[in-house]
Amino acid sequence: MRRLKVLKSLVRDSIETTTHGSKKYHIWMAFLTFMMLVGMYCYSIQLDQGLSATGMTDRVSWGLYISNFTFLVGVAAAAVMLVMPTYVLKDIDFKQAVLIGEGLAVAALIMCLAFVIADMGGPSVLWHMIPGIGVFNFPNSMLTWDVLVLNGYLFLNLSIPFYILFRHYQGKKSKSSVYVPGAILSVFWAVAIHLVTAFLYQGLQARPFWNNALLGPRFLASAFAAGPALIILVLAVIRTFTAFKIEDKTIKKIAMVVTVAAQINLIMLISELFKEFYAPTHHSESAYYLFFGLHGKDALLPWIWTAIPLNVLATVLLTFHKFRNNFKILFFSCFILFIAIWIEKGFGLIVPGFIPGPYGKIAEYTPTGIEIGVTLGIWALGAFVFTILAKTAINIELGKLRYKK
Repeated sequence: MRRLKVLKSLVRDSIETTTHGSKKYHIWMAFLTFMMLVGMYCYSIQLDQGLSATGMTDRVSWGLYISNFTFLVGVAAAAVMLVMPTYVLKDIDFKQAVLIGEGLAVAALIMCLAFVIADMGGPSVLWHMIPGIGVFNFPNSMLTWDVLVLNGYLFLNLSIPFYILFRHYQGKKSKSSVYVPGAILSVFWAVAIHLVTAFLYQGLQARPFWNNALLGPRFLASAFAAGPALIILVLAVIRTFTAFKIEDKTIKKIAMVVTVAAQINLIMLISELFKEFYAPTHHSESAYYLFFGLHGKDALLPWIWTAIPLNVLATVLLTFHKFRNNFKILFFSCFILFIAIWIEKGFGLIVPGFIPGPYGKIAEYTPTGIEIGVTLGIWALGAFVFTILAKTAINIELGKLRYKK
């Protein structure tokens, strides 16, 4: 009964905290609410007209939604780069950022599930994703494995921070014997969610662009570059607009993780380009379409030739110690790296896999305004959830939120 009483008090205090703030905070939350309403309106049109309201066809059946889903799985998995040093290796420099990283993972996973729902056309088919109720097709379908690992990772990233914050809310220390086993499990689970997502594409033999043994490792490398890059940007905002102190050495250590992952990601990209273009076969047509266009079709050229220079520039800047320790350059590098990997791992991965079709036909894909509206609404949802989680966690960690007996 006492724990239930404390929980009610925590919920009440959290609502009080998240509904009060500065003028800038209210403008930010109002903007996110507006974008979510726009997304809901666009989704209502999609529900009425079906997936014909999107730019997807029977030729290119995965588009903007699955591109964002694939990218956000990596952002969610990146929290492990803070969890492992903090909970497992006892590195106190990461301790300040770990709860923020896990909050970001929760927001990313919620967005992942929202993009899957949007791509399915409507919530009426969701019952098939529930084991034992619909046609779940486990363990034959890789998609069912993806559903299980995503929901399991979401549970871990909710339960571990909740336990720690629940104890701190009561003015007590969290017991490592309770949360460390879950933290260790989440390290392996984070790798699993990304590998399983990679296997989802990799196992499609009829799509040679994805049927690549390097796809899984490259998924991990890009995730551990883009995810921590976003965490650095979020930490920069938090320490600018709140009293929560993030030490310089914490950001510098995360920047080192980003640097190494970005370098590995770039090496793997060069390896893939060599394989596709040094001795090209008819299986290289998807890569030719992506990088140079094919038979006069070149819708993705502006995207990929924006992503590659940004990726190279960010990696070069991060590689040099002098540039990486200059926070203005670091934040700029993290921003362009995040954008580059979003393009490369989104449109640059998903759409070319469908082009050309089985009979050589090229049907190009361009997202519609409805898709873009739904996508912006889901991103706003993720930012809204993260803002609420971060504001509550920061106030608990600062001692402003405490249980009053």
